[in-house]
Amino acid sequence: MPRHERPRACSLHFPHRQLNLGLAGVLEPRCSETAWGNGGLRYLFENCVLDTDRRELCRGAELVAISPQVFDLLDYLIRNREHVVSKDDLIEAIWRGRIVSEAALTTRLNAARSAIGDTGEEQRLIKTLPRKGFRFVGTVREGEGPTAATAAEKPQEPPQPALTLPDKPSIAVLPFANLSSDPEQEYFADGLVEDIITALSRYNSLFVIARNSSFTYKGKAVDIKQVGRELGVRYVLEGSVRKVGSRLRIAGQLIDASTGSHLWAERFDGALEDVFELQDKVASCVAGVINPVLIEAEIKRALVCPTADLTAYDLLLRALPLIRLWAREPIVKAIDLLNRAIERDPLYGKAVAYLAFCHSINAWSGWGDDTVAESDRGRTLARRALESAPDDPTAVFMAASALVNLGDDFNVLKGLVDNAVARNPSSALGWLSSGWIRTFMGESEPAIEHFEMSLRLDPRTTRRAFHLTGIGICHLFQRRFDQATAALESSLHELPTYPTTAWFLASCYAQMGRVNEAREFVARQGIRPDGPWLKRASLFRKPVHQELLLSGLKLATGEQA
Repeated sequence: MPRHERPRACSLHFPHRQLNLGLAGVLEPRCSETAWGNGGLRYLFENCVLDTDRRELCRGAELVAISPQVFDLLDYLIRNREHVVSKDDLIEAIWRGRIVSEAALTTRLNAARSAIGDTGEEQRLIKTLPRKGFRFVGTVREGEGPTAATAAEKPQEPPQPALTLPDKPSIAVLPFANLSSDPEQEYFADGLVEDIITALSRYNSLFVIARNSSFTYKGKAVDIKQVGRELGVRYVLEGSVRKVGSRLRIAGQLIDASTGSHLWAERFDGALEDVFELQDKVASCVAGVINPVLIEAEIKRALVCPTADLTAYDLLLRALPLIRLWAREPIVKAIDLLNRAIERDPLYGKAVAYLAFCHSINAWSGWGDDTVAESDRGRTLARRALESAPDDPTAVFMAASALVNLGDDFNVLKGLVDNAVARNPSSALGWLSSGWIRTFMGESEPAIEHFEMSLRLDPRTTRRAFHLTGIGICHLFQRRFDQATAALESSLHELPTYPTTAWFLASCYAQMGRVNEAREFVARQGIRPDGPWLKRASLFRKPVHQELLLSGLKLATGEQA
């Protein structure tokens, strides 16, 4: 699509990623009970009741919404009200010894005071003693558990039975904690979560819990495994929002609710120039990153399932890592798995599209006994996928990719993919598909931008070699041979079996005058003078690009002196 029509790339800064870890000092811990408490106590002071069993704070007849961390701070101060609590004591108890700034501690204390009707000026209940620490100085009465009257007013609800998991990846996005000193920023945190839910809901491959259900956990300490059971989801996304001046930090982590293990964690930093535009950017980035992470997690899960119990979806998941290898034998196995998936569900458009792509790989690479038959089979399946699943973005992108490999009308495919990308701007696969179409059409600069956008949305992709090869080809077409060589060599290192990389790298060496090196490389790679590259070159629409590839390869293979 034209440059001015493309969705803008997210301009947020990504610090060093933290995989399989919590975000120390960024994400607010969510615990079912404090590390120091015995539970079951009710503290009564002034017109307030702090119930440690229910983890609730009431002022008068009103239930006060406070974050889990502020609740824990109040609980700790009241439990230790007989003496002064130092800053180090609080950090050890509330933050478990993590590094915490003065501003973060002050923010929590102010929130605690506000929740119980105190202020930093009055310090009627929570007193700050300079250079010593803090102490809860209010008069407190203790009670064991809820009173009979309270228990009657709030009967315990029976535990809800666990819901059956859907037959596709399922996720709930919990309300993000507002870590800003300004309580008015609560609207921003809530709006961000709603945007993320909306963005994730665009993926037909995901089952996303609606906002109303997710927000029932707002302001509560939650157990992720319990959330998974109650909402019937396998994955939970939680996080926090912190605003300091004109800067904003958003942190999130994705958790497998069945095991409690962390799959992904990230933080996003940006300038708060337009809060609503920033919400859209973060939601788009988060959605684009999470979808492939979930698919990878589902692939790993499917690989340990017993074969007898595989569904069509599991068969597809087993095929995906084989397809990405782009090697002859794995593609044969992937075709078998996908055929079995389609036998179980003939209308499974995504499986049909991936099967079309497999046959297009065979045709492109010159594998199989009859490349003409492979091409025909690929075209038939790709068109069937587009007819059966026109609204499934993955099916559209994979069917289009198959037809690109088979040399169909690129203008038609470009319009098809651009429309799908416009509806799903967070799709890394869509931007990758768009990049390749533009590469074949000779639109090198937009193609590079689209490859880079795909990598931006899915920075840990297992398809990185396909991006790098596309970028290398575009640089070669622009006669930027050094940049082309760097990208193609990186791609070859990641995926040595991808023949397209070897073809263009050999041509690039020859075009740079490194003919001896090119010929040694051709011999190592087994590139024949009469190989499939001779026919594939004609798929590139600009004659000057065809000639650049062919002249270099002919020189490298000894066909031209």
